[in-house]
Amino acid sequence: MTDKKLLLLFVRNPKLGKVKTRLASAVGPEMALEIYLRLLHHTLDVSQALPVHKLVYYTDRVETNDLWPDDQYQKRVQPQGDLGEKMEAAFAAAFAEGYSSVVIIGSDCLQLTPEIIWRAYIELTQHDVVIGPALDGGYYLLGMNKPHPELFRNKRWSTEHVFPDTLLDIQTLQLSYALLPRLSDVDYVEDLDGTRLS
Repeated sequence: MTDKKLLLLFVRNPKLGKVKTRLASAVGPEMALEIYLRLLHHTLDVSQALPVHKLVYYTDRVETNDLWPDDQYQKRVQPQGDLGEKMEAAFAAAFAEGYSSVVIIGSDCLQLTPEIIWRAYIELTQHDVVIGPALDGGYYLLGMNKPHPELFRNKRWSTEHVFPDTLLDIQTLQLSYALLPRLSDVDYVEDLDGTRLS
């Protein structure tokens, strides 16, 4: 176990009608929930063996004896606010608790691999920030070695502007950064083209 590395996982409690709402408009809420559960299982698969501390942040309430083993994953409820405020608070808490490299991922990327996540930590040995851009203009991973709250502020969340605006902030702050491969998030039915869900 690498003591000072933390992986934050932002997930939604898997409830019918509450997950993948954009996808649900095309495939229905039952199928959207089924797809989201597959995404959660994939996120577990790619994170479980990594030699870092792991912390799952749920949207609504902490689940015990669920998909995430209690002995491997710390569990908390996401802070209040919009997505930026939630992530800013989660990073701030992690650094306040003594972690020196903190990476956050969501649960929307079937193309994510353990190797890509581990590469983020390697990049953080040489860069201030690491970011994994998503094809939709957002990002699927963000990591840093100390708090940079500006990266979470004044963003148009869930739009194609998130990644370019975040990158502009990184450059304005004159931080060194590394880019990971550009991957696809699953938000719309088109994102499932050619993707096996089982």
